Amino acid sequence: MDTFDLIVIGAGPGGYVCAFRAAQLGLKVALVDKRATLGGTCLNVGCIPSKALLHSSEQFVFARSHAAEHGIALSGVGLDLAALLKRKDAVVAKLVGGVSALAKGRKVTVLTGAASFVNATTLAVTGADGAVSQVTGKNIVIATGSAPVELPFMKFDGKTVVSSDDAIAFSEVPKRLVVVGGGAIGLELGSVWSRLGSEVTVVEFLPKIIATHDDDVVRAFTRLLQKQGMKIEVGAKVTGFALGVLTAEREGQKLEFPADKVLVAVGRRPYTDGLGLDKAGVELDEKKRVKVDGHLRTSAPGIWAIGDVIAGPMLAHKAEEDGVAVAEWIAGKAGHVDWNLVPGVVYTSPEVASVGLGEDAAKAQGIAVSVGKFNFAANGRAISAAATDGFVKIIADAKTDRILGAQILGHNAGELISEVVTHMVYGGSAEDLGRTIHAHPTLSESVKEAGLAVSKSAIHAL
Repeated sequence: MDTFDLIVIGAGPGGYVCAFRAAQLGLKVALVDKRATLGGTCLNVGCIPSKALLHSSEQFVFARSHAAEHGIALSGVGLDLAALLKRKDAVVAKLVGGVSALAKGRKVTVLTGAASFVNATTLAVTGADGAVSQVTGKNIVIATGSAPVELPFMKFDGKTVVSSDDAIAFSEVPKRLVVVGGGAIGLELGSVWSRLGSEVTVVEFLPKIIATHDDDVVRAFTRLLQKQGMKIEVGAKVTGFALGVLTAEREGQKLEFPADKVLVAVGRRPYTDGLGLDKAGVELDEKKRVKVDGHLRTSAPGIWAIGDVIAGPMLAHKAEEDGVAVAEWIAGKAGHVDWNLVPGVVYTSPEVASVGLGEDAAKAQGIAVSVGKFNFAANGRAISAAATDGFVKIIADAKTDRILGAQILGHNAGELISEVVTHMVYGGSAEDLGRTIHAHPTLSESVKEAGLAVSKSAIHAL
C-alpha cells in the first residue's frame, strides 16, 4: 500500500492547486479524481466551457448585429453550432491536458477512481472497471467540490429539464429556453443561448436577479439583459413542469412559460456523496458542508477540506486560495486567506463584478459610507470600443475613507475588479485608488475616477 505525505481527493481548481503547491514544497503527493481528465467541474463542464461559449456567442452577435457599425461588411452570417461546440471542447481539452502535464512535471501521483475513506488515514480508490486499490496519507484534503441542486418536483432528466452540465452541450438551439434561477450560472448560460437565437426567460424566486448586489446595479443590469432580448421574471415561485410548460406563482397568480428546455440553476450543493466521511470521523454542518476551523482542519486529525465542500462562496479562485493555504500549513509554512476579499463575477455582456461590502449591505449593517460612481459613458476607451454600458461604484468608510467594497457593471468588469481587491488587501483608501496613475485611454480609468468620486473629486464627471 502506497503512503503519501498528502492525498488530495478531487482534481478541481482547489484540489490540483493544493496538490501542486504541496509538491513545490517537497511533499510526496497523490491526487485522486473519478474523472479521467483533471480539472474538476470548472475545467470540464463549468467555468471554462461556459466562458468559451460566452465568447463565441459574443462574436456571433457582433458579426450579425454590430460589425457594420465598424465599417466591416459581412454577408451571410450564420451559426454553425457544431463548430462552435467543437471549439469549446478543444479549449477544454487544451486546459485539462495542461493540468495533466503540470501534474506529471511536478511528480504528483494521479489516481483515477472514486475515493472513499476506509479510516482516517486510508482511502479506497475504485476505478471505472471496479478494481479497488488502497492508499494511505499522513494528511488528506477533501476537495470534492459541488453539484447542481435539483428541485425535488422537477428532477433532471438530461434532455428537457437539465443542469448546467447539460446546458453547455445542447445539440441544437432550443426555440424556447426557461432558466430557473437568476444567479450567475443561469444568466451566463441564458445569455449564450439567447445570443444564438433562443427565446430565453429567466424565472427567479427572489425580488431581483443577482440578489447579493446593490439595487442600482441590478436595475441597470436587468434593463440591459431585457434590451438584449431576455425576459426577466422575478418574485416567481416555480411549481412544476409538464407538457412543455413551466408553471409558477406570483402574488397568488399562476404563471405559465412554454419551454423546449428548462435549465435549473438554483444553486449548487457540497458534494460528499460516497466519501464515507463517517468512517473517518469527519463531521458535517446543518447544510451538509464539511465542518472546518479557521485553518480548514476538519473534526478528524490530519484531514482538511477546501473549496465548495465547505462554507463560503462556491468559486474556483476561492478554492485555489484555500488549497494553497492548506498545502503551506501542512508543510509548516504561514498560509493565509482573506475570505472577505473574494471577488465574484457574472460573465454576461456586460459583466458584473463585486468584492467586499455593497452600499446596501453596509447601510443595512449601520455602517456610514461614502460612495463614488463613474459611468463608462464618460470614459474615452469605452466610447472608442462601444462599451459604454454600466458604471464603477466604490464604497468607502465615511470616516476613514478605507475601501469597504466595489461593484462594477460593464465590459471586462471581471478584470477591473482585481485592482480594487489589491487596494483592499493593504487597507487602502478611496483616495489611494484615485491617486494611482492609470494609463490613458483605458477602461481602468473609470475605477480611478470612481475612487476620486468618493470625495467628489472626479475629473471627468460633474
